[in-house]
Amino acid sequence: MSILLSASGGFVESIKDFWNSTGIMADISYEGYYLGIWGLFIMMGIACVLLYLAIVKKFEPNLLLSIAFGMFIINIPGAYEILFAPIGEGGGGGGLFTYLYTGVQWVIFPPLIFLGIGAMTDFGPLIANPKSMLLGAAAQFGIFITFIGALLLGFNQAGAASIAIIGGADGPTAIYLTQRLAEFAAFGNGEPGTANLLAPIAIAAYSYMALVPVIQPPIMRLLTTKKERQIKMEQLRPVSKKEKIIFPLLVTAVTGLLLPSALPLIGMLMLGNLLKESGVVPRLSKTAENELINIVTIFLGVTVGATAYAPKFLQVQTLFILFLGAAAFAFGTASGVLLGKLMCKLTKGKINPLIGAAGVSAVPMAARVAQDVGRKENPENYLLMHAMGPNVAGVIGSAVVAGVLIAMFG
Repeated sequence: MSILLSASGGFVESIKDFWNSTGIMADISYEGYYLGIWGLFIMMGIACVLLYLAIVKKFEPNLLLSIAFGMFIINIPGAYEILFAPIGEGGGGGGLFTYLYTGVQWVIFPPLIFLGIGAMTDFGPLIANPKSMLLGAAAQFGIFITFIGALLLGFNQAGAASIAIIGGADGPTAIYLTQRLAEFAAFGNGEPGTANLLAPIAIAAYSYMALVPVIQPPIMRLLTTKKERQIKMEQLRPVSKKEKIIFPLLVTAVTGLLLPSALPLIGMLMLGNLLKESGVVPRLSKTAENELINIVTIFLGVTVGATAYAPKFLQVQTLFILFLGAAAFAFGTASGVLLGKLMCKLTKGKINPLIGAAGVSAVPMAARVAQDVGRKENPENYLLMHAMGPNVAGVIGSAVVAGVLIAMFG
């Protein structure tokens, strides 16, 4: 009988242990968080909306799908404690995302993404028309406007810099800068390093990138006339292989001398492009633009999405970041178009202002949007290659601005 009672008691304890390990009993308390389990369901709902945008609307699906799934899985009650379990003293026992997140924490993933982007991108349009560098620079104006806005809303300088970079419309750069400044960022009266900025900044950056075809056209049409949108531009001159090889070396050297803090991003971008343009390492170039960037994109997307855990994400500062991110993107687009209008007047109608909107570094989506808006006004218009110049300049420009902000506030 005693054996049966003992076995019975052990079985009941096992049932209790099982029950306590379920997500229903998970502890989701966090300072400043009062939504309880409902907050998790809200985040899962938001994740489903992002999945809809990625799968049905095909808005930047390569990253948005992974981010949305990471957001969904981490907000299942009890999942956070398992997936982000701390590493034990012996070096084992950590959760899956604990290990994957080191690629973000140690800022490894963003430069690798830039390596792949470099291998996929043709710098020829920028080299053929160096004036388009000005349009890429102008589109970074949204970053500085948003920096001031973030300071006014209570973020310190490092936090404001992290938020402002959303205006560059470059997800990897936003993640890189935010992580580099994480130990200095603060909101309100908080101590440096206490602000949880990575998840809302990364999600805002990639969400607005995915919505480029929705956000940019109204701004482009508002700031340009029908006549300006119909302007046909002259065909770009051919660019030699020698120029394409010298360009990444020159950009890397100048960046290294003037702004070493931007080298991890610019250096990897130029290395990827050199692999492509040299023509002597086709296997390495193919790996960088396909297998490597695809693998890193999956890991980066899932782990960034997994940082959107309701108790840490559903804070007042998140709403401010989403608002400021939208403003940054709108100002960046508008400033590029306005400089395009000025250049159009100075060149007596040789430059279509629409290509200025491609100065944000959502490559190549922003260039395609400029092409689509131009074609709607003039079916014979072909702006894609012209828009790729500012688009590539925007990638370089956002990385350079990130380096400046790290040098100033890091």
